Amino acid sequence: MPTDAATTHATVTGHPVIGFLTDFGLDGAAAICRGVMLAIARDAQIIDISHAVAKYAIRDGAYLLATAVPWLPVGVHVAVVDPGVGTDRRPVGLLTARGDILIGPDNGLLIAAAERLGGVIEARLLENPEWLLPGTSATFHGRDIFAPVAAHLALGAPFEAAGSPVDPATLVRMHAPAPTVTAGRLDTTVTYVDSFGNLRLAGDVTDLAEALGPGGSAAQLVIELTDSPGLREVHARWLRTFGEASAGELLVYEDSSGNLALAESSGSAARRLDLASGSRIGIRRV
Repeated sequence: MPTDAATTHATVTGHPVIGFLTDFGLDGAAAICRGVMLAIARDAQIIDISHAVAKYAIRDGAYLLATAVPWLPVGVHVAVVDPGVGTDRRPVGLLTARGDILIGPDNGLLIAAAERLGGVIEARLLENPEWLLPGTSATFHGRDIFAPVAAHLALGAPFEAAGSPVDPATLVRMHAPAPTVTAGRLDTTVTYVDSFGNLRLAGDVTDLAEALGPGGSAAQLVIELTDSPGLREVHARWLRTFGEASAGELLVYEDSSGNLALAESSGSAARRLDLASGSRIGIRRV
């Protein structure tokens, strides 16, 4: 994911800031965690990034966290998409070069966000018993570990008090899909499906331009749906804005994070094309 001016956008505010992302949905778990944080850090400003991450979808959570944190004030940011809760996966904190601390499970969820914030400077195991809730459960580490640790750190407690150091090289990392550029063709992967049904893709406009040459409103494209049973092809245009496309038209564009995306104007490309995160596509000119 590209680094941009957002990495210098955040500034420290007068109140501690806690960013918060989970796959908890609306059943009350996120509110419980917010309550734990506020009971410790009453003046904290909690920014809910999302609690609608698809259940257990670590890669989706990592994508949303990484796209959001550069635009948040410097603070402590908690992410919980944790299908391994209660196992031997580690609860960790990551101190980043910008000064933020990321809190969550060591399952790959935090790494892309840390890289957007300048990289991991120091990592710690979250094991300080004075910061954890008594009787830590095996199934709700968001409440019992991540929320209280984040609140203590937001109040200014020293990061080294969180627990023993962790070698950053041992942190779990997820393979990030990369585009394949060849003459006349770009092969890429759907990295995320947003709530509009737009398909966020691996790679950026420079990759597309390298493969196909300069774009513009006249650039007619063929989208090959390589993961479909039997190869299917649809047509799209390489455009800059949704307003340049007619309703129902497919377009390839640069999204707000600087990556490529495929959308249906006034519709859902994901539903129309039956594609999901991880689906592969090819893009070429007509």
